[in-house]
Order: sequence, then structure tokens, then C-alpha cells
Amino acid sequence: MSRDARWKALLELLVERGRLEVEQAAAELEVSAATIRRDFDQLAEQQMLVRTRGGAVVHGVSYELPLRYKTARRASEKQRIAKAVAELVAPGEAVGLTGGTTTTEVARALAVRGDLSTGSPPLTVVTNALNIANELAVRPQFKIVVTGGVARPQSYELIGPLADGVLGQITLDVAVLGVVAFDAVHGAAAHDEAEAAINRLLCERAERVVVAADSSKLGRRAFARICDTALVNTLVTDTAVEQETVRRFEEAGVRVRTA
Repeated sequence: MSRDARWKALLELLVERGRLEVEQAAAELEVSAATIRRDFDQLAEQQMLVRTRGGAVVHGVSYELPLRYKTARRASEKQRIAKAVAELVAPGEAVGLTGGTTTTEVARALAVRGDLSTGSPPLTVVTNALNIANELAVRPQFKIVVTGGVARPQSYELIGPLADGVLGQITLDVAVLGVVAFDAVHGAAAHDEAEAAINRLLCERAERVVVAADSSKLGRRAFARICDTALVNTLVTDTAVEQETVRRFEEAGVRVRTA
């Protein structure tokens, strides 16, 4: 197992359980305890975990796993959600995409829809996510608009007043939000307040708002609120969502689509 694969596995286990012991992690990943100790030390140096005697713990409730380590989590669900979200977009529309693994899959699903290149103008994608812009920039049929701002390494998103300046001058047909939490009462949220502020502005510039979130994100709260539930038109999630959760969102005026 490569170091990157091992680190990804360690971080995912840590986020899932909150705490890991060296011997436990070594047994699960089938490597030596010395290797795990070295991994924990190096990850602690990067402030991706907190080292403890005999193991490691997450930073706390606001802990955020960097995007490059989240790509394999619930991959099939995210791909199904992305395809369903892409089907909600019409040729010629202007689409806003926030950062995140699910919205990255949405970008890929849009890219393989041949009919979206037939609009006049063709599909316009506005994003503050560097990785999404990088993937779509090679698609000549799309118009790609990237906001300014300062890059946030955890999510590859551009944040700050430079991004505000661009978004304040455009209008969108649809904004697609990737979120870490979406609750029928408390709304959509992110870990970082600066990231949430840019996402909120995307919502305000859009005629309709779509939240793309797997069922593990629903009914949860996070530190920084993006928008109220009332601002969201559609929630696209996976089929594992509980019916009670669907009912709460529908009562709040959100159309729920499962994939």
C-alpha cells in the first residue's frame, strides 16, 4: 500500500471513529506499528490530526478532511447524484458550482452530456473551485468562468473579497451546492465561514438552487451556515435517505429527488 493510500485510509478511519490506536490501525491496514507511528507523526505535522499517547484523534467537531482524501468516500452514490443533478441543467444555462467531491462529479456528468454544447451561448459554468475549473477548461464547448480569490487548500476553493467582486456582477440560472450538512430546520452549512460566504453569494445570484448531498450529510449541522432551507429548490440525494428526512424537507418546501 502506498503512503498516499495509507494516509487516506487512516484519515477516513479517524473521521469515522474519532480516535485510533497505533496497534489497531496497524492491524487493520496490515502494516507495522512503526509505519503507523511515522504516519501519525507526519499527519500531525500537517495539522490533519492530533497526536496522542499511543494513537491519534481528530481535531474536533470542526475537523475537515482535505478534498484529496475524500474522493473515494461514497463514490457510487456521488456519481448517481451527479448524473441526476446534471439532468436538471438545460443547454444555454449558466450554472454555478461550489467546491467539493459531489460537485466535482456533477462537473464530470455535465461534461459528458453532448446536448449541452448546442445552446447559444453554450453552457456557462461559474465556479470558485480550482479543480473543477481545471477539469472543464479542456472542454471547448463550455464557457468557464473562475472567480478570483485566495485558494483554500482543504477544498481547492477560492474565497475572500476578490471572489465576491466577480460573483456580484453575474447572474446564474442554477447554483449547485456541495455541503457538509443540510438540515430541514437549520439549512445548508459548511465547515469554513469564508467558504460558506462565497457559496451563499452563489445562491443569491441564482434563479434556482440545487443541493447535491449524499444521505450521510442530511439532518446534520455544521459550523458555518450557507443558506436557509427556504432558499433551496431541489435536494438531490441517494436512495438510502430515510423517508422521515424526505418528509421534513418536502414540508419545508424542498423538492427531493433520489438517485
